[in-house]
Amino acid sequence: MNAFRRVAVLMGGRSAEREVSLSSGAGCAQALRDEGFDVVEIDPQENPGQQIAEAKPDCAFNALHGRYGEDGCIQGVLELLRVPYTHSGVLASALAMHKERTKDVYRAAGIPVVKSIVADRREAGRAHLMEPPYVVKPVNEGSSVGVFIIRKGDNRPPSELTKPEWNLTDEMMVEEFVPGRELTVAVMGERALGVTEITTDLAFYDYEAKYAAGGSRHLLPAPIPQAVADEAMRLSILAHKALGCRGVTRTDFRYDDTGKSHRLIALETNTQPGMTPTSLVPEQAAFVGMSYAKLCRWMVEDASCDR
Repeated sequence: MNAFRRVAVLMGGRSAEREVSLSSGAGCAQALRDEGFDVVEIDPQENPGQQIAEAKPDCAFNALHGRYGEDGCIQGVLELLRVPYTHSGVLASALAMHKERTKDVYRAAGIPVVKSIVADRREAGRAHLMEPPYVVKPVNEGSSVGVFIIRKGDNRPPSELTKPEWNLTDEMMVEEFVPGRELTVAVMGERALGVTEITTDLAFYDYEAKYAAGGSRHLLPAPIPQAVADEAMRLSILAHKALGCRGVTRTDFRYDDTGKSHRLIALETNTQPGMTPTSLVPEQAAFVGMSYAKLCRWMVEDASCDR
């Protein structure tokens, strides 16, 4: 067990998921204080290396989401500083953040995925690159930021993709739409914690559904056949290992039970899943008997370099 006492909680940052990260970080910081740690909160800006070095932490709790915090960038800074940190390392973070590279790893590991292509957003916005229904999403963002579902019968892709004020990546993934149910599984170390079904009255499980009050409902354990739950947990552990992840991850699935032959499709693995007290991972940890504070403590005690 590591003897870390001073913990720097990294939160906020410069991604499109800044507000979510601030919420995650605030919850984790308070939980770690409750566990007796000396906590300093850091909002990484133009020179995160200097900010972290000046704080002189024993380790860093990474509560950043999105680009620069989830894609291997801050992990590289921490490696150079030799500050032990939570969650996944440089390579696993970069692989999991890029949805198409994630799929390459999934395919090699035998994890089921649907067909997809990567294209410039302007090309994806001018004409259908795939027969509807399909999904268009930034290849390296999280929290469903910039995601569009193109339904059967839609005449053209969303015009937002071609607008000059677009402020996300230009590289988009166009992916077959999978009907059915939204499932997610948290992995802690090498243990799958459970399967949650996420339901919403909104068009889909988008940013608002994820974070607005009442935007979604979490059904835990998911009301699905036990064999499907077992397979979702097996595939989540397999994805965690195949990507080379560490600490806690969360893998999202679509379970298509709309036709005669059902299928479970992996969508992505989140290496920095939300950590507000009501987020999916803390809910699943509580389901197996681990409090929010103890979960945060476990992450700190698991921290290291060379991840």
